[in-house]
Amino acid sequence: MASSFYGNSIFWVEVEKIKPNPFQPRKEFEESKLRDLAGSIRQYGVLQPLVVTRREVQKEDGGIASEYELIAGERRLRASKLAGLVQVPVIIRTSDEGDRAKLELAIIENLQREDLNPIDRALAFDRLVKDFNFKHTEIASRVGKSREYVSNTIRLLLMPAEMQTALAEGRIAEGHTRPLLMLIDRPQEQNVLFREIMQKKITVRDAESMARRIAFDRVRKKEYLYAPEILEMEKELTEKLGTRVAIETKENGGKLSIDFYGEDDLRTLFATLGSLLNAKTAPASAAGTEAPVGTDAEALDDRPKQEKEIDENTFNPDSFSI
Repeated sequence: MASSFYGNSIFWVEVEKIKPNPFQPRKEFEESKLRDLAGSIRQYGVLQPLVVTRREVQKEDGGIASEYELIAGERRLRASKLAGLVQVPVIIRTSDEGDRAKLELAIIENLQREDLNPIDRALAFDRLVKDFNFKHTEIASRVGKSREYVSNTIRLLLMPAEMQTALAEGRIAEGHTRPLLMLIDRPQEQNVLFREIMQKKITVRDAESMARRIAFDRVRKKEYLYAPEILEMEKELTEKLGTRVAIETKENGGKLSIDFYGEDDLRTLFATLGSLLNAKTAPASAAGTEAPVGTDAEALDDRPKQEKEIDENTFNPDSFSI
């Protein structure tokens, strides 16, 4: 039986003859990191061969030419071009397994290198399911994860596009997605929570606490059916203050709760409330500034390291109770 590789031998192929992998799950490549890798390649060369497939095509003059298609190693190929290399080392894989193998190998290589952001990973898993009829358990066995990990990763695609983009760009942490997905059937509340995560740098723990509170409010709101104006007051205050507001009625009086995060946030809320009470124009924004693209959102994931490593249901809203 022939090996899937050409004897596991390493060949040297011109970079211009290698076409990109059409099934590459990774969409974004940071230019600064590519330049750093290009510098390393200039000094040390390409230390790990790329993986390609080869096919022979007939030229117009009747001759035969070889064409190569990349399976794994796109970062190395791009960096090699930046470094000015003419040839790169490759391992040639037979193309018997077709498109399914190309996507599978590209995903596995990126996962092993942790090069895929959560949304690219979710899209890759989803494509394996929809285009190649993979079961979640099959994907799990290929990538060395649990079935729940695969299923919960694909669930990330249920979030609105804006939230997916924020996660892909690292402006929110993967742990933030669990409380957001918990509110998937309450888009307005979900959006309020997302804005607070973005603008106030709310940690994962605080976001989970807020989501639990909102879920608890679902039950509590039933008491307000006789007084819908209370719900309208909550909604209006939430929108004007840019933070969560809850009104709880009791037999005699009640309680008004306003969430804030830190002294600066409290001062902003105090100033906004003063303006509202004085019937003046509210400040243009009481929310703060969004984190710039590239901010390390993982700094806001305040769960213990052990929990982040072990809990494969991080973004599964069903995995924590109210």
